[in-house]
Amino acid sequence: MAPKYQMVADSLRTDILDGVYQKRMLLPTEQLLCQQFQVSRQTVRQALALLVSEGLIERRQGSGSHIRDRSKPAPMPHRSIAVITTYISDYIFPSILREVENVLSDHNSAPLLFATQNQVSNERKVLNTLLDLTSLDGVLVEGTKTGLPNPNLDLYRRLIDRGVPLVFMNGNYPELTDSLSVLDDNATGGRMLVDYLHQKGHQRIAGIFKNDDIQGHQRYAGYAGALRTLGLPFEDQQVFWYSTEAKESLFLDGTGVKYLEQVLPGYTAVVCYNDEIASRLVAQLVKRGISIPEDMAVVSFDNSQYSEMTTPRITSLSHGTHNVGRTAAELLMHLFEGVPCQSQVAPWTLVQKESSLTLQMTNREAAKSRLPETVEKVAEPLFRVELHEILTSISCEIVGQNFARGIISEAHVLGNDGISFYSAVCGRRNSLQEGFFDKLREAAFSRLPV
Repeated sequence: MAPKYQMVADSLRTDILDGVYQKRMLLPTEQLLCQQFQVSRQTVRQALALLVSEGLIERRQGSGSHIRDRSKPAPMPHRSIAVITTYISDYIFPSILREVENVLSDHNSAPLLFATQNQVSNERKVLNTLLDLTSLDGVLVEGTKTGLPNPNLDLYRRLIDRGVPLVFMNGNYPELTDSLSVLDDNATGGRMLVDYLHQKGHQRIAGIFKNDDIQGHQRYAGYAGALRTLGLPFEDQQVFWYSTEAKESLFLDGTGVKYLEQVLPGYTAVVCYNDEIASRLVAQLVKRGISIPEDMAVVSFDNSQYSEMTTPRITSLSHGTHNVGRTAAELLMHLFEGVPCQSQVAPWTLVQKESSLTLQMTNREAAKSRLPETVEKVAEPLFRVELHEILTSISCEIVGQNFARGIISEAHVLGNDGISFYSAVCGRRNSLQEGFFDKLREAAFSRLPV
C-alpha cells in the first residue's frame, strides 16, 4: 500500500492535470487539504513537496501553493537535507561532508549537520529534532554503533512512514529494509589485507577490530576467512577488540598494553580496523623498541591523512576517487527525481607504503649486518646448531614463552635451522633484555653436541 502522502499527491496531481484548479491557479490551504483527505499537516506537506519536485506547483511564502504555468521551465526546488554522521571534524569525515555539500549545493539543497559522537542517546535526540521539523526532504545518515542492537529504530521508522527518504553511509541497520545505503566492501577488504601480507611472507597475522560498529565485524569476517582459506594460524588471542568508549585510552593501559607486550610479539604482522588505530599502534610499538616493518608489518583501512603522517607511512586500503559521501548524496538526489536506485558497495584498492615491506627483506644477512661485532660472536655456535627444538628451548628459558613465540614464528618463515633462528633473534634485538646475547651464547654452547 502506498504511503498516505503519495495518495494525496496522486489525487492532487490528477485534479491539477484535469484543470480543476485552473480558474484560481491555487490549491486549497493546508488546513483544508488536511480536512479533505483526513490526514495530518505533515502528510499534506510531504505531498505538496512531491508536487513541487515534479514542477506542478510552486509554494510562495504567505500566499499558498500556486499551480505552475507549465509552458515555462520549472525552477529547481529547494530542499532541506539532514546529514547525520558520528563525527564532523575528525578522521575521514571532513572529506565525506565536503562531497555531500558539493552535491547538495549543485541541486539547490541545504545540509543540516548533526553529529552523534557514536552515542545512541545523541542519535535519539537528533532523530526527535528531525521529527519536529516542519520541512525535511531527506536524510543522509551514518548509523550509530551499528554492530549492536539499536534502540532508535522506532524513530527511523517514523521518518520512513512520513515519506522521508533515508540513505545510510558507512554503517546501516539491516532491519530498515526500505532504506538505501552506500557501504564499504569491508569483508573483501579484510581478505585483501591478509592476502597481501601472506604474499609478503607473513604467516602469523594478528588483528585489531572495533566491536560496536558493523564495519569492524565485517572486516574481521574477511580477515578470519582469509586466514582459514590460506591455512594460517588463527587463535582467539591474536584478535584484539575495542569499543568507542575505549578508543582514547587504547594501548595506554589495561588489556591494550597486555596485548602489545604479551600477544603481538608472537606475530609478524597486524591488520588494523582503520588508520587512526594503526597510527596509535605504530607509535606504541616504536616506543617499545619494535621496528616497523622489520619486526612488525602494519596495514589498515581508509588511506587517510593518518596513514600519511605516521612514520613509517602505513599501507592502507583506499576508495580511490570513490567518495561515500558524494555517492550517497547523488543517490538521494536520484530518489527525488524518481530514478530507480539500489544500494551500493564501495570497492577498495590497496596503497602500499613503508609499513609492510616483504618479510624476506628482514633476512638473516640484513639482521646480522645491523649488529655490533661483539654481538655477532653469538653466531658461531648457533650456525652449528640444526635442531630447532634446542633453540626454542634456549629462547624460552631466557626470555619467556610469549616473547619467544615471535622469534620462533619468524624462524619458521626464514627456514627451520639455526641460522634462521639467529636472524629472527637479531631482528628483535632492540626489544631484548640486557645480556640476552651473552645468555643465549652460553646456553647454546652448553647444548652443542661434542
